[in-house]
Amino acid sequence: MVLSGVPAQVLAAVCPKMSLVLRNLQRAVWLRRAPLRRRMEMVRQILGVQKFDVAIICVDNKEIQHINRIYRKKDVPTDVLSFPYHENLKAGEIPLPDFPADYDLGDIFLGVEYISQQCSSVEDFYDVLTVTATHGLCHLLGFTHNTEAEWQKMFQKEKQVLEELSRHTGTQLQPLTRDLF
Repeated sequence: MVLSGVPAQVLAAVCPKMSLVLRNLQRAVWLRRAPLRRRMEMVRQILGVQKFDVAIICVDNKEIQHINRIYRKKDVPTDVLSFPYHENLKAGEIPLPDFPADYDLGDIFLGVEYISQQCSSVEDFYDVLTVTATHGLCHLLGFTHNTEAEWQKMFQKEKQVLEELSRHTGTQLQPLTRDLF
């Protein structure tokens, strides 16, 4: 197979596995990145997107509220904001890059302070972070939840991914949007 004149084996040798960038830019909540990184690497594999770059940026309430205000016109903190590189994907569609630079899915901002404040005493913080980041990754793959039909597709994908992840990790993760409609 040839992609834009570059043989697939050459592309695979150049970028056999792209990066998961995980940055913690907040100090409001103590955060170990390694557990989230391990789980999100598994999620990327389950979704079949391990050959794409993804950035997960952890921020506090002030920063997530600022981003939310600018991009969604909502002046409140939130749990997750996703910014897809490929903006016109149909739900669940894997991008077909023409150039090496197109091996980018986008950026996920996690409002870890907000997430921590919303966690109940019986929930594991890293489980909730994983579920929220998985939700964000589904948004990067074209899933939305503006209508009940769109939500149903996204919910089913999240459920499938989290069930498989749970089998590997011994957890019982549930989709973020389980009670949306």
